[in-house]
Amino acid sequence: MEHLKSTVEALMAGLSGKNTGTSADNPEQWLKKALTKKELRHIKVKYFRKGILGLSVDSSAWLYILSLQKEALLNKLKQESPGLKNINLRIGEIE
Repeated sequence: MEHLKSTVEALMAGLSGKNTGTSADNPEQWLKKALTKKELRHIKVKYFRKGILGLSVDSSAWLYILSLQKEALLNKLKQESPGLKNINLRIGEIE
């Protein structure tokens, strides 16, 4: 019965597009390692495609702060994911 449960969970995770495996493909995990809790409350990952990480920030003040830290943040995140090329920051809703 446990085997069936794990098979169904794996199937559902695959269908939803979420990877329940390692953090190697999870930008949220990369950010948790690179940013403080205070900074994490003000951003949300919007996309990660073709080596570009799109982040939404909740205000122009945080956009400015993170823009100043962008190069250092990019270098930290490249240690987790060498395929990362750039970070795009935009003001948007944080849910």
